[in-house]
Amino acid sequence: MKYDLQIKPELEMAKRMWPDSVQTLESEQLESLVKKYRFSVKRGDLQILNRRWYVTHSGLVGLAYRKRCGGVHTKAVPEFCEPAKSRWTFKAVVYKSRTCKGFVGYGDADPSNVSSLVRGAEMRVAETRAVNRALRKAYGIGLCSVEELGSFADPPQSSRESKKLPPQPANGNYGGPKLRDRLCQIIRQHQLDPVLVKAYATDFCGTKTLREASREQVENFVAHLSDWAEKDRDALLCQLNSYLPAKGSAA
Repeated sequence: MKYDLQIKPELEMAKRMWPDSVQTLESEQLESLVKKYRFSVKRGDLQILNRRWYVTHSGLVGLAYRKRCGGVHTKAVPEFCEPAKSRWTFKAVVYKSRTCKGFVGYGDADPSNVSSLVRGAEMRVAETRAVNRALRKAYGIGLCSVEELGSFADPPQSSRESKKLPPQPANGNYGGPKLRDRLCQIIRQHQLDPVLVKAYATDFCGTKTLREASREQVENFVAHLSDWAEKDRDALLCQLNSYLPAKGSAA
């Protein structure tokens, strides 16, 4: 396979950093990401985990700068924040230009869904996740961001510990039968539209289809959906209705 001068150093760096993960498929994916978004492994824009590419917060901010982003506005969502329990939810709006209506992203964080390395900084994590989701929506980024993963920075488990855990599928089947059943239960209990919930879940996970989402992403979504439905069903319905088909372009 031939790579131009821009791709070759990025590929070489990726293979040095992740020699066991960057094979032919991953190399082709990297080439596409570098050409389309001008992401750079050297700058820390991308990371690979379990042979899947993820974009970083700095990579998304860099893309927004190159695209002359009009601005980013963030604010906490008080009804979903419990400071005493380190539970935070943020809303971010990205404006691609002065006339842009805005692209909205939500992010939540609490001790149960963040890495042990950032415990105590849940508010910052929630804000970063919201910004990342809004930026990915604004610029059509199909990759999930590493900051949205709850345990990507945790030390790997020992082989002894890993044997105690049942195998976890990386994607597909909505994260497994039990997780799918829990999601269906929430939909039935709160009388939610499953089509809109699926659209919201895909957006929340930052993937093109729900099958591409990791189990951890789906777990986070199910917990988020359940919590929101219990606290303020009307607000949740308003969010779900934003995914109804509409004429014209929607932010």
